[in-house]
Amino acid sequence: MQDQRADLEWRDGDVPVNTRFDDPYFSLENGLDETRHVFLAGNGLPARFRDGFHIGELGFGTGLNFMVTLAAWRAAGVDGVLHFTSFEAYPMSVEEMARALAAFGIGDELVAVWNGRGGRFEFGDAVLEVITGDARDTLPAWQGKADAWFLDGFSPAKNPELWDETLMQAVADHTAPQGTIATYTAAGFVRRGLDAAGFEVSRISGYGRKRHMTVGTKR
Repeated sequence: MQDQRADLEWRDGDVPVNTRFDDPYFSLENGLDETRHVFLAGNGLPARFRDGFHIGELGFGTGLNFMVTLAAWRAAGVDGVLHFTSFEAYPMSVEEMARALAAFGIGDELVAVWNGRGGRFEFGDAVLEVITGDARDTLPAWQGKADAWFLDGFSPAKNPELWDETLMQAVADHTAPQGTIATYTAAGFVRRGLDAAGFEVSRISGYGRKRHMTVGTKR
């Protein structure tokens, strides 16, 4: 799966949709608020931030989650460095990322260093690593452990490979004690997979039109 690219079309102006999965990269209503509700609040952030806090993510996409998280980190005034590791099978080009993030006004810092291939990027107060390839291969081989996970693959109905029990177990294996997960989906098989992997799972109110989402804490 190396060197695969995102296949995009654009809807409602500048909302990128992955044609492989027929799914948008972020909420058609408000991508910023969606990230804050699902991934930050869902993981108890920014209250848990500390020097060296490590976030893992399945699905880097546009980089919006990273930029929203970095803004929250800076607003919290935490001394130290945030670590953010994301696993992405189909990275966007520089031009696609720039277009996707332009509407939010927070993407310039990422676009300036993004190469369309992934790798390690340093921002002074944060270190971003984007690992490209199939997460079913790359995550088990990763040596790190995350304090919080953003599970942000495309819809489980359209991209079930990124939500299967084996991968959820790999997430658990790479989660620090008392680490957390949050995801926009409340699909039953995802919640069961997370429970089997060792997370105490809860269903809470979702964002926008989604009635429910899923959060969890490692047992």
